[in-house]
Amino acid sequence: MADSKRVSQITRMEDDFSKWYTDVILKTEMVDYAPVKGFMVIRPYAYAMWELIQAAFDKEFKATGHQNMYFPLLIPESYLAKEKEHVEGFSPEVAWVTIGGGEELSERLAIRPTSETIICSMYAKWLNSYRDLPFLYNQWANVVRWEKTTRPFLRTTEFLWQEGHTLHETFDEAQEETLKILEIYRRVCEEVLAIPVIVGQKSEKEKFAGAHATYSIEALMHDGQALQSGTSHNLSDHFAKAFGMKFLNRENQEQYAFSTSWGVSTRLMGGIIMVHGDNSGLKAPPKIAPIQAVILPISLHREGVRQAAFGLYDMLKDDFRVKVDDSEQNTTGWKFNEYEMKGVPIRIEIGPREIENGQFAYVRRDTGEKALAPISAIKEIIASTLDDMQNRMLESAREDMAKKTSAAYSMDAFKEALAANPGFIKAKWCESRECEDNIKEMTGATLRNMPFENEDIGSETCVCCGREAKRTAYFARAY
Repeated sequence: MADSKRVSQITRMEDDFSKWYTDVILKTEMVDYAPVKGFMVIRPYAYAMWELIQAAFDKEFKATGHQNMYFPLLIPESYLAKEKEHVEGFSPEVAWVTIGGGEELSERLAIRPTSETIICSMYAKWLNSYRDLPFLYNQWANVVRWEKTTRPFLRTTEFLWQEGHTLHETFDEAQEETLKILEIYRRVCEEVLAIPVIVGQKSEKEKFAGAHATYSIEALMHDGQALQSGTSHNLSDHFAKAFGMKFLNRENQEQYAFSTSWGVSTRLMGGIIMVHGDNSGLKAPPKIAPIQAVILPISLHREGVRQAAFGLYDMLKDDFRVKVDDSEQNTTGWKFNEYEMKGVPIRIEIGPREIENGQFAYVRRDTGEKALAPISAIKEIIASTLDDMQNRMLESAREDMAKKTSAAYSMDAFKEALAANPGFIKAKWCESRECEDNIKEMTGATLRNMPFENEDIGSETCVCCGREAKRTAYFARAY
């Protein structure tokens, strides 16, 4: 692959993964730091990627009957206080508005850390009969959680996300919804973002504040740390009781509804960078690449070259996200490195030699391979190459995750595996909070989730205490 001073300024991930990540997001102009600590400016290239991710999830939500709504940013303090466990869980992260229009407010207003409380208050107002159910609503919004330690995309004080909030007649229907959304999250992450995930249930300690049960998808980054990439919560009737979400059931008796909530956020952007990126920069999965192919005219001032480049553009523009860079302020070599660093899947080159032979040259971002093909077949070549890249990126990430996953039967083996091969440690767990806490204290690894299928790892005893254990759990250090 081409080299340049610009790309060489990216720290090697093997030397300092954290610095590599920061270099990539800044040099590819994905984000910049905002004036207020912990906030970020999402720049056009990254926001275009977020819009494609958003569209992929939104399509799935709507296909399963969900509708989008929008709820206010500010939430009265009294609303948060209605669900004790919920408010205790979020209290340290809440930012408060105390003055409006130059006057002190009679009640503090929380800048939403999540919207369960205000949405539930409205649902209670709208819900009357079982005939009104289910409520299948989602909102795309921003939230604020006052984090002590921040990093763009991964953990920021403000971030973008979607939060679904649904109401159901029965607990079983709420559970079905919770798992349905979890499967949507898995499918989009794997099939669109090319990020493999572990799917399972969170421990009681790690579940969402106020939930009956929380389920998650967990991804593994290049450095062996996990990233919680989406969560889906069965809230049972906990919030219904706190907010009076009652209805007349089929027996004409009053009962509480059952609710769910679920969300993914812009932290997925960080996951894409850390799963697929390399020492040359970003590597964008074709399905969510803002530019799927960039066309670079070679020997720009030679007769017919610019026209040929735009001719290729006209052939591709209706089927792909494609761009011609015929700018003159930078050299061709600079452009090669710029688009490689930004992770554009395919670079197309067209110059006098290619024009004479009725060909175009193209370079794959994933492998660096360069090939020639007839211009007459360009649409088919680009389509098949993008499909192959998408599939190979997922398979490569799966192989990497498998290599970074170890099994442990004792704490000594757990520590050794985590030191020698940072990543997921799968182990049996007795489901006690004490052992979960001890594992974190001894290793820094947290319980990410418990897969639905109880995997046979060659042990039936808890990795920490040695007692009988039936659940297999995945542990890792995490972002």
